[in-house]
Amino acid sequence: MPVPGAPRRPGSVRRPGPRLLGAAACLVLGIGLIGGAAAGSWLTDEADAAPPTAEAVFAKGRDVWHNTPVDRLFPRTVNGLGVGPGGADRTWTRIAVAPDGGCGHAYDPKLAAALARTGCTRLLRATYADATRSSVITVGAQITKADQPGMMALNTRFSTKSLGTRTDLLPLPYGAKGTPAEGFGPAQRASWTVRILTDIPVVVYAVSGFADGRTVTDPQPAEAAVRPGVTTAAAESGLGHDAKGLADRIGTDFRKAAGSPTQTTEASS
Repeated sequence: MPVPGAPRRPGSVRRPGPRLLGAAACLVLGIGLIGGAAAGSWLTDEADAAPPTAEAVFAKGRDVWHNTPVDRLFPRTVNGLGVGPGGADRTWTRIAVAPDGGCGHAYDPKLAAALARTGCTRLLRATYADATRSSVITVGAQITKADQPGMMALNTRFSTKSLGTRTDLLPLPYGAKGTPAEGFGPAQRASWTVRILTDIPVVVYAVSGFADGRTVTDPQPAEAAVRPGVTTAAAESGLGHDAKGLADRIGTDFRKAAGSPTQTTEASS
């Protein structure tokens, strides 16, 4: 028997008891579980941060019209920094939102026929006025029934056949009663643009005119009216810039709602 207080002999180190071994095992197991959970969290975060596939974005784009608040798709106020004539800033205020519905009576007959091949799930429209209340602009978004190859084919057809520049293929305005756009009808259309988006099944368009209801006999495509040096009424009044600027913004809002990282890359029609 060892004498109390006597030094221990070499090789007589005391071994840990069962309780201490059990506690150590639990500690190692706990650290392993925490590390595993942290690693799983990191992997989940990385998976969540991964961009959605093109197929997922396209499918989501078909449903944004009823999954997204109208104020996100058609904001009450849109600021266009440097998008006006000569790089001036533009501000547009929403003055009316049309009830969503079908695509009937939204286009001139030939434009309706050109878009018919993609089908129509829903049409959303809103009308804006510029800061001076001298111009009014209707912007719309047609949710189509087409698949992605169908949208790409339609975009190619519009671009190669210049369908977006023909004055017999124009969108119709939404002239809501009791607003500055009340007198905005087919004869008041001064400039327009039609965009066939390819990453989501949406056709975006905008058509602009004077708020005083004057008749326009020579409407001009927005992409022509915004070129430097152009002196037409649509160009000098900024109506081409209004149509182009709002179509750009609303198209971007629909893409954001669908989770698309794509900016406007297709040719404007």
